[in-house]
Amino acid sequence: MRVLVLALLTALTALGLVSSGAVLASPAAAEAPQGRVVLLGVPSLRWDDLGERTTPHLWGLAREGAAGAQSVRALGTVACPIDGWLTVSAGARASRPSGRCDALPPAPAPSGQGAAVVGFGSFRDSNVESRFRAPVGLLGETVHAAGGCTTAVGPGATLALADPQGRVDVYAPSAAQVTASTLARCQVTAVDVDDLLRSADLPGGRAEAARRADAAVGRVLAALPAGATVLVSGISDGPSTAGPHLRVALATGPGLPAGSYLTSASTRREGIVITPDVTATMLRAIGAKIPADMIGTPWRGEGRRPNGTAGVTDPAKHNVAAQTYKSVLPRFFLGLVISQVAFYIVAMLVLRRRRADDGRRRVLVATRVVALACAAVPVSTYLVNLLPWWDAGSPRTALLGGIAAFDALIVAAALAGPWRRSLLGPGTVVAAVTAATVGLDLVTGTNLQQYSLMGYSPLVGGRYYGLGNIAFSVFATSILLTGAGLAQWLVNQGTERGDDERARRRAVTGVVTLGVLAMALDGLPLFGADFGGVIAIVPGLAVAALMVAGKRISVLRLGAFCAFGGVLVLSIAFLDHLGGSSTHLGRFFGELLEGEAGPTVERKFSAMVKTMRNPTLTPIAAAALVLLFMMLRRPGRMRAPALEQVYAHAPLLRAGLMGALATAVVGTLVNDSGMAVLALALVVAVPLALAAGAQALQPRAAEQT
Repeated sequence: MRVLVLALLTALTALGLVSSGAVLASPAAAEAPQGRVVLLGVPSLRWDDLGERTTPHLWGLAREGAAGAQSVRALGTVACPIDGWLTVSAGARASRPSGRCDALPPAPAPSGQGAAVVGFGSFRDSNVESRFRAPVGLLGETVHAAGGCTTAVGPGATLALADPQGRVDVYAPSAAQVTASTLARCQVTAVDVDDLLRSADLPGGRAEAARRADAAVGRVLAALPAGATVLVSGISDGPSTAGPHLRVALATGPGLPAGSYLTSASTRREGIVITPDVTATMLRAIGAKIPADMIGTPWRGEGRRPNGTAGVTDPAKHNVAAQTYKSVLPRFFLGLVISQVAFYIVAMLVLRRRRADDGRRRVLVATRVVALACAAVPVSTYLVNLLPWWDAGSPRTALLGGIAAFDALIVAAALAGPWRRSLLGPGTVVAAVTAATVGLDLVTGTNLQQYSLMGYSPLVGGRYYGLGNIAFSVFATSILLTGAGLAQWLVNQGTERGDDERARRRAVTGVVTLGVLAMALDGLPLFGADFGGVIAIVPGLAVAALMVAGKRISVLRLGAFCAFGGVLVLSIAFLDHLGGSSTHLGRFFGELLEGEAGPTVERKFSAMVKTMRNPTLTPIAAAALVLLFMMLRRPGRMRAPALEQVYAHAPLLRAGLMGALATAVVGTLVNDSGMAVLALALVVAVPLALAAGAQALQPRAAEQT
């Protein structure tokens, strides 16, 4: 027992040291250039609004500068115009205190050459008390602290640039009043181009509004000071009935080469930026220090877009993918729930039947195939992103068809090799493919998780990079079941050679090695950047390893491993904080040091509790949890001889299932996705257990484990 625990603790401690090297080796940020910056905020601007002839000025900026899709998510599902401008003001997600979503920003009161926002104190107070504690007014305050001044054109721009007292230094009512002298007054200028918000009042509708917005942009561009950085931001959604979209983001200036994709450290995504990044980009452009309270990071240009028209419109694919994701997701999960619960019922009826004939054999074969197909659904939702389904004539059909095709390929592979006749072989193949897919995705930038139906979308804005909570659940479960399958094979090989003790040690080593690798990929800021995942996977790994070793599991030991997981992830967060990283791990540790972590913990806990009432995920979790508990603890009471045979000939499957269950339960409690973590772990684990049960009832299955 001591050797096992020492090996596990040593491996986990080494993980912490590796993370310190990765974080401390991060390069320091370069000094920002001095200069001027002009923000052209065009609320509701989408990529399909742009046309070479209809919006020539915006089209030209897209061709001559860096371009991307902007997530404008604020505090609600739809980012209202006032929300977007306040988010720029704070450098963090902000929202209006009340009122209709389609309300335009209030007209400021003129004050000398400048203006003041009426009731600005209410905007500040409501956001300081919000769950993101957005410091509205911070942009204007920081510009003044750096010795600069602010010019606001239009009401929305005034909200963005107002200092904590609600004042801007220079004000013009609209872009029609902008001249070269107006833009030359201050280092920082923002212009509110709100024509698209008024499209319902125009005879030509949205197309006419886009032309008017482009004309306003053209007037400002014609008056620009030499060398100014220009930012164009879609800033917000439009009326709530139009729903959320990814908006246009364009930029020209230092570090923003023509034809490149916009990105930032906030998203780590080529072609994706967020609204709080606008604030950081403006401050970097004038050489001002970016306050720690701002969550955004400066835009930069990376990569190379295609040449010609395709290059100008290429970022539009992100909104196509995001809209498809949004429309397919609810029905996909509803279908998943119905099919999984129905399959559990049918499978248990099949496994309880004792009559042996050719018809029953065919039913068992079909049950096994369907079980493997169910377990392969999660990984198929990631693999489909290897295909550019968003470019298809019908993205929805291409997405769902691709998922079905990859699912069929995985099942075929699981049933094609020499492992197909063993109890755990096909299931281990499915688990291994799942674990390898998610693991390789983490190493290569998590491109498969973005827009995956079991991943995340910038439209939602819960996460932009790293390992999402659902993907963590799928990954951890697959790792533990792969480890159990590997351990069973090693033990069987040792039994055949008469070397049981050495084989058992190798089996434990295999499980621990896979688990530590999973923790490294999950927790390191460079890869998964997942806080709760490390806490959850440690007890699951400990349970699986101890059961493989034949050791007893106690509540005290399990609690100790949970505590160790917490210490480990806090160590990673501490090192991330020391390295000056902008990931949420380092920021959370900074909040802990300052005694300000309470609201973050409260927000996460509240989100977790709300998932318990999820009408889609709760039924599948409840049904699968009951079934899994009975399979683990009371297979005889279920009168299912298949499960008794599985545990008799492949007892280490129980270790994998128990480890997966421990990780899922802890993960549910420490992640804001809550019930989704448990439900998706069971979506993988239960079908694989049922597949083994179906195989156990077939002839000669007991001879080949």
